[in-house]
Amino acid sequence: MSKIWFFMMIFGISMAIMNGNTEIINEVILQDAQEAVVFAIGLTGIMGVWLGLMNIAKKSGLINSFASFMRPVTKILFPSIPPNHPAVSAMMMNMVTNIFGAGNSATALGIKAMEELQGLNRDKKTATNAMCMFLVINMSSIQLIPLTVLKIRGDTGSIAPTEIIITSIIATTISTIFGIIACKALEG
Repeated sequence: MSKIWFFMMIFGISMAIMNGNTEIINEVILQDAQEAVVFAIGLTGIMGVWLGLMNIAKKSGLINSFASFMRPVTKILFPSIPPNHPAVSAMMMNMVTNIFGAGNSATALGIKAMEELQGLNRDKKTATNAMCMFLVINMSSIQLIPLTVLKIRGDTGSIAPTEIIITSIIATTISTIFGIIACKALEG
């Protein structure tokens, strides 16, 4: 991916030079760099709130209660994981954060879940079925409230930033269902 981005940047700079628009290069670099910093700081706020809420939920036992409630589902999706293993709690925190559309916050929780799953893995160079299933669920993630997208839409001046909620729920539910079906079909 980095090679693609590098090629696109070099191509864009080359085209600006060939067309005699070298002054636009500095203007774009400075303006876009500033916008990137402002955007990142805005997302950091959402990420901080969600990581804090998930930490409180974990310490209060809410995540463990949710994991117990979801145990019938997790037994089907992740049959190789022991019921009270820390991986289940980490996966539940990741899934809850994804459900509320805070994907940036869910990343840290997803990494923790993968570390826990790797601890159960006998062959450290090959992903287990549970790791693959978790990755698919994490990437497709049903989103009830896509907070990050709503924030981006609001920041860019959308008149109705929340109008995408129903379509987001439908799209993410369908992608998650098909992802789970594909994983179960390909499990070995």
